[in-house]
Amino acid sequence: MSWTITAAEIPGLARGAAVLGTGGGGDPYIGALLATQALRAHGDVTVVGLDEVPDDAVVLTVAMMGAPTVMVEKLPSLDEVTAPVHALGAYLGRPVTHIACAEVGGVNSTIPIAAAAALGLPLLDADGMGRAFPELQMVLPTLYGITASPLAFSDEKGNVGVLHTVDNGWTERIARVACVEMGCSVMISGFSMSGAQAREALVPDSLSLCVEIGRTIASARDEKVDPVDAVVALLGGRELFAGKVVDVQRATTTGFARGRARIDGADASLELSFQNEHLIAELDGRALATTPDLIMVLEHDTGEPITTEALRYGQRVRVISAPSDERWHSAEALAMVGPGYFGYELPAHRFDGSVDAIEEVAA
Repeated sequence: MSWTITAAEIPGLARGAAVLGTGGGGDPYIGALLATQALRAHGDVTVVGLDEVPDDAVVLTVAMMGAPTVMVEKLPSLDEVTAPVHALGAYLGRPVTHIACAEVGGVNSTIPIAAAAALGLPLLDADGMGRAFPELQMVLPTLYGITASPLAFSDEKGNVGVLHTVDNGWTERIARVACVEMGCSVMISGFSMSGAQAREALVPDSLSLCVEIGRTIASARDEKVDPVDAVVALLGGRELFAGKVVDVQRATTTGFARGRARIDGADASLELSFQNEHLIAELDGRALATTPDLIMVLEHDTGEPITTEALRYGQRVRVISAPSDERWHSAEALAMVGPGYFGYELPAHRFDGSVDAIEEVAA
């Protein structure tokens, strides 16, 4: 069923996207500003479900690539957001019919809204992950043989390029170098797919879920009930830990925001490891949850999501976990997004604390 995104929907949608972004995906406030500007200038965006997309549609993803910490000071313009779509459409020689989110986290759920508004195109109620991941190839379409390239990219200076690579891993490697040289954040468009491919490879109803999460948090606050508990119930997850942030080590390296955060409770400490997104949650050295399941940090009382670049000493927070799309727990997917890929010598621990049998055998 189709529905319409208006400027009034953006704050709640951005809040929900920041929750699903697992700490990454960029500052939701910046993405919300950009989407609101585009909607007010160009009109509302029609959102269509995957079952409404024609088989022969030409779908492109639009996203920000780079370190979320940089985007706070390096704000994109609408021209920068639309330039890769124009470049890729010309390269493909076919009109683009639909825009999609590569990931549903942070700015990468709102930048596609801005692109769809400025281009006058419908937006899919879907995304490529069901969460956020740090590298370009880490999307479900990769598992279905859908190539990231040709991939177009642009920066705030007006530089625009199109990459054609041998596979999605090489797209990530080459585009990441370009991204670093262009100031550690660029706008990209790629993963050209048909409507039939989109129905098979994408996660359905992602934007609807963002809106629902945002409304759930707002309603819980209005009704004076616990918003964190409400989010946990909505996502079918669990609360891992509550405490105060006592240490954050963070650096922008090779185009990523990498680091660790320590949260102290009454008699234990939780350590979070992140690369743009939270990857590992360990309680006194024991893994509670890992990528690819979702690890999220929310403000203790309000339930407001806190991104990795916004983590600060003294914040009172609660860490929650929720299940990812089940396809992320296949052997092929775990090789791409499991703890081992990021250099951690432990098997994938699901949100409920159980160990993924595939990675347990591999370990």
